[in-house]
Amino acid sequence: MQEAVSRSRYLVRRLEPSDSASFFGAVRASLPGLVDAMPWCRLDYAIEDAEAWIRFTQSCWENRSEFPLGVFEAETGQVIGGVGVNQINHAHRIGNIGYWVSTPHHGRGIARFAAREAAMLGFGELGLARLEIVTLPHNLASQRVAEALGATRECIARNRLQIRGQAHDAIVYALTPEIVALWNESTDAA
Repeated sequence: MQEAVSRSRYLVRRLEPSDSASFFGAVRASLPGLVDAMPWCRLDYAIEDAEAWIRFTQSCWENRSEFPLGVFEAETGQVIGGVGVNQINHAHRIGNIGYWVSTPHHGRGIARFAAREAAMLGFGELGLARLEIVTLPHNLASQRVAEALGATRECIARNRLQIRGQAHDAIVYALTPEIVALWNESTDAA
């Protein structure tokens, strides 16, 4: 994946230390929703947490263990969310796509745009054969994103997600390279 890819008003790229304050602001603007869905988020999320997260993302890229990215407004450079490919199983060429968008930016197609970028990274540079999107049953917005991408809803997996030490059932969607090939034939973009 290129260091920075812009296909619309938004940009997906690796996070840098200079993004800490902006990342922190995006998280703080979204706390109620993020706390319920993201294990890394908590109500007392602080700037130090954002700084630590960005250091973690840089380490992940260096180790090639997972591939977290920031989602930015192209014009302002402000962080408006996150996306990435993680939980990679190299033997079976499987990974997971996770995404979130700051609450003030919901409903603009940004999550779909970001998830597409992550899928292209996963199937392109990373050479994966399958990407999963795993969402809590009540997270209808994430389900709509998966469905808009053409992902196949496969099952409700029992105890699939651990959030704050508690197991939760989750809906599992699958993306394959064949689906991404169809995107190239479509003019639908965020």
